Amino acid sequence: MTHDRAALAASWKRTRTHLDSARAYFAPLPGIDLSTTTEFLDHNELGLAFDCMVHLADDLGLPLDFWRHMDRAAREMRLYSDEPHMPHREAAASCLRHLAAASERD
Repeated sequence: MTHDRAALAASWKRTRTHLDSARAYFAPLPGIDLSTTTEFLDHNELGLAFDCMVHLADDLGLPLDFWRHMDRAAREMRLYSDEPHMPHREAAASCLRHLAAASERD
């Protein structure tokens, strides 16, 4: 395995850890369907899993730690960009808004 491939695999592993840590916050909540998110994670579609989790969390008032995990995942995937056609841009922007709001609450 080349260094670049090893670095990419390590990045995916870190991202997956952040997403799994964030996903745990949904476990105690009734009526939350994580099947689509789980399918994306199972297929290493980390950006799509990120989008799903942000969408699910939008109105749940989850704690700051959830949004910190999501923020770390977004940073690892380099989702924060000013590019108008960047994939996952809306979810990344929503993550930042929620992170700021949760920071103010805590």
